[in-house]
Amino acid sequence: MENTILVKDLQQGYGKTIVLKDISLALKQGEILALIGPSGSGKSTLIKSVMGMKLPQKGTVKVLGTTMPNRKILSKIGFMAQNDALYGQLTGKENLEFFAELQGVPKKEMAKSITYSANVVNLLPHLNKYVKDYSGGMKRRLSLAIALVTNPTLLILDEPTVGIDPELRQQIWKELNKLSKAGVTILLTTHVMEDAEQADQLMMIRKGESIAQGSPKQLLKQFDVANIEDVFIKAGRVQDARLDNN
Repeated sequence: MENTILVKDLQQGYGKTIVLKDISLALKQGEILALIGPSGSGKSTLIKSVMGMKLPQKGTVKVLGTTMPNRKILSKIGFMAQNDALYGQLTGKENLEFFAELQGVPKKEMAKSITYSANVVNLLPHLNKYVKDYSGGMKRRLSLAIALVTNPTLLILDEPTVGIDPELRQQIWKELNKLSKAGVTILLTTHVMEDAEQADQLMMIRKGESIAQGSPKQLLKQFDVANIEDVFIKAGRVQDARLDNN
């Protein structure tokens, strides 16, 4: 099966400050990978690299077989940022229409795409309300709907379930699993361990390095612990011991 994302020996940073080092990952079509790590660990920098928003200092990043950055590939990526970039003076529907048109959704398909994406996040009854009157959770849901409206090949979600109630979170995961089975590849960042456990693959990033990588089942066995949170803690201690010895 073809790799949707292939990152090899990536080093990334800003000036002389190295944010990521020796990062490699391969994500196949239809797989879900969750990036876990504290704030400032490099998760967002990795996402920027995958999307071609930042050239690698070293190493390579390929998406759908194409070296990034590549503007044509961006049209195949649905992206949900950590901070909601929405127009408060427009309604939810007008936001969806604007971003759908911006990303090239054909007009004849737009109504169907908007209905589908809004339904996934339970926003259909609220589409005619102004976004400035939305709660924080509703804004997150609208951001996710915008990421879905283009029917993307690759879906990149930065903290998609923050501010969302448990029932809706389950519904969103049901839809994400359905999308992955249909061949959509999903890369997400999360602090929610329940989200991480539902992914096919995990990458734990700490201090700019990948400290653990594999399926949830593989990592639980490798580190001989009962839950994913303990994997991160144990892997972090291994990293600290190695850095202290260098």
